[in-house]
Amino acid sequence: TVGYGFEKNWRIELEGGYRSNDFTATTNAFDIRNPSADGSLDEWTAMVNVVYDVPLTDKLDLNIGVGAGADFSRAKVAGFRDEDTNFAYQAIVGLSYKVTDRLDLTVNYRYLNVDSPSYSAQINTDTFATANLEDLQKHTLTIGLRYDLYADEAPVVMAPPAPPVLPPTVAEPEQFVIFFGFDKCNITAEADAVLGEAASAAKSQGSVKVSIVGHTDTMGSDAYNKKLSDCRANAARTNLVAKGISAASIEASGHGETELLVKTQDSVKEPQNRRATIDLSK
Repeated sequence: TVGYGFEKNWRIELEGGYRSNDFTATTNAFDIRNPSADGSLDEWTAMVNVVYDVPLTDKLDLNIGVGAGADFSRAKVAGFRDEDTNFAYQAIVGLSYKVTDRLDLTVNYRYLNVDSPSYSAQINTDTFATANLEDLQKHTLTIGLRYDLYADEAPVVMAPPAPPVLPPTVAEPEQFVIFFGFDKCNITAEADAVLGEAASAAKSQGSVKVSIVGHTDTMGSDAYNKKLSDCRANAARTNLVAKGISAASIEASGHGETELLVKTQDSVKEPQNRRATIDLSK
């Protein structure tokens, strides 16, 4: 397969396939003394697939798709062969696991249905053999690798801003900032390191309140960006809980594209706007 990945988890693929099966044909057309014969069926398929990836974890996706195209098949049995080309469609379901940023390990099940293939050939001067199939169905399990030709944008990593100079009696929140890839809410290694600093600071200060706010750039709709910002805030919250911060002390929310760090027009990719802020306060 070769394809193109769109935003919001949609993919379109062009797929070429080959399948080969042995079979036994039972008929008296071949030899009345031996009414069965071994044969083989080879198929070449060309399909166009549409696939939707459902994120299950940061690295694991559920893949659901459908495809349509053509099936060219060749049947060989008892000394003759015939070919046919027919419309075919398929359903696809599988899992993909992110091994690296550009390489996925995939496991897929395909159900292929070929519409009414037909084969015929002359056995002798008086006899023709004909096979008409109502449908040809195949079930296939594949394991493979999918490689992304283009790397994702590297998230911008910024050091937390220096705390403002305030009178000793005023306790202002301490802030940390993490950044995300385009249309992503998984915690990168750089973001994990910043969250580690935030967790250490929270533990050293004793009982603190943690406020996490997720943000997006202006690509996509307001509703989608609100959902994406919630996902980023919750991903940071889950990471801090795993680092020993009490879940009860953390408040997480998403503000979508309403509070841009860098002011842009609509539908503009801006890495510094794809962020989450973590504020610590007494």
